[in-house]
Amino acid sequence: MISIAIYFAFACFGAAIMMCLWRIITAEGVGTRVLALDTMVINTIALMILYGLNIGTEIFFESAMIIAMLGFVSTVAYARFMLRGNIIE
Repeated sequence: MISIAIYFAFACFGAAIMMCLWRIITAEGVGTRVLALDTMVINTIALMILYGLNIGTEIFFESAMIIAMLGFVSTVAYARFMLRGNIIE
């Protein structure tokens, strides 16, 4: 029963990633694209966690943590670049 739920979640998060990709392509402003990219990172993390649950290994949980940290730092850096024009003061 849990495998059916995991496959359903795979389909839902895969569809969410495709919608974010569509939003990145068709967005007018840069801020909207950054938000779509951040949401795409979150969906990718969820897919990695689900894949780790599906095959029963713990390595995907650690890699999801690394990707979460990189996604957060990149979003903050890009937002700072948009607001100030530079990243490092």
